[in-house]
Amino acid sequence: MKALLMLLVMLVATPSLAQQTVPEIPFDSVADFFKLPAGMNFGEVSGVAVNSKGHIFVFTRSNSAGGPAYAPTAAQLLEFGPKGEFVREIGRGLYAWSFAHSVRVDRDDNIWAIDKGSDMVVRFNPAGQIVMVFGRRKESADAETGPWEEADPPLPHIDGLFRQPTDIAWDSNGNMYVSDGYVNSRVAKYDRNGDWVKSWGEHGTGPGQFRLPHAIAVDRDNNVYVGDRSNRRIQVFDTEGRFLRMFTIDVQPDPRTRAVNGNTPTGERLAAVIGAPNSICIPPGQSQVMFVGESTYPGRIFKL
Repeated sequence: MKALLMLLVMLVATPSLAQQTVPEIPFDSVADFFKLPAGMNFGEVSGVAVNSKGHIFVFTRSNSAGGPAYAPTAAQLLEFGPKGEFVREIGRGLYAWSFAHSVRVDRDDNIWAIDKGSDMVVRFNPAGQIVMVFGRRKESADAETGPWEEADPPLPHIDGLFRQPTDIAWDSNGNMYVSDGYVNSRVAKYDRNGDWVKSWGEHGTGPGQFRLPHAIAVDRDNNVYVGDRSNRRIQVFDTEGRFLRMFTIDVQPDPRTRAVNGNTPTGERLAAVIGAPNSICIPPGQSQVMFVGESTYPGRIFKL
């Protein structure tokens, strides 16, 4: 009883982020940094990652790559040098390309592309060759249509398949964690050899449950952070999937901020999107600092 009372006192006494003065994160704005080939354009960019050499990988949604040398494709994985110079396109015309979602680079400079549309996760080695494939693309168009995160009742979990996966992360032993995702509402764990270990989570709002696990990251102490976007929170687990804690980012936007399309959210609608985690980045070797990208409106980056 004393332990429970102490815990309640600590929770009540902990100040919320909204009560703190929030500094701005400095940044540099560089016009026309990326040097695309003539006639080639970015579509909707869904993922960016950097390797140990400073090369930048951009995963973009595109229906028309442009130019005779670039066949039309549903997604493109592009590599640029440290100064934005175009290096190559990786996996052009790949069967797994359907709807680009995120790209990550591991500590060995392997490139991992997570494609939400094909339900596939693809690992390329630094030379751009495919060395691992997780998940399987459906043989025909899926009759179930979105919006996936708002389906009522929720679409069913199907074991043995990814269902719109969103992100990937690794612990210090090389084990892999896939947030899966818009439908399955779980985290899938593989060992460093790509063998299945386990999964945890289900659709819901309680601890260890998810409503769109949209991002995942692991710190140097092997804590697993899952951005539970539609629940507007980040949940923390150990590598066995045991729930440790959760937290929210409750920082009101600048009142001058306006939505680009449609009415600016207010009231309950605004409360439902503030701090909703769209992406998570923990710099290598860190357990004290993380960056969280906020979904849609207001669309901010937080340093925690």
